[in-house]
Amino acid sequence: MKTIIIISIIIVLVILALSVFTINKGYDYKHTIDPSPDPDENKANKTSNDKQ
Repeated sequence: MKTIIIISIIIVLVILALSVFTINKGYDYKHTIDPSPDPDENKANKTSNDKQ
């Protein structure tokens, strides 16, 4: 009976450590965004598409 409790506690601690590691790795991820297009380019593309 004691061995089952000890094994269970070890499994719970391993899962807890993996969860904390995964959460910390997710918070460390650096998100990037695409730069916004130049408004002049947007107008040029819109007028060339309108001509087609």
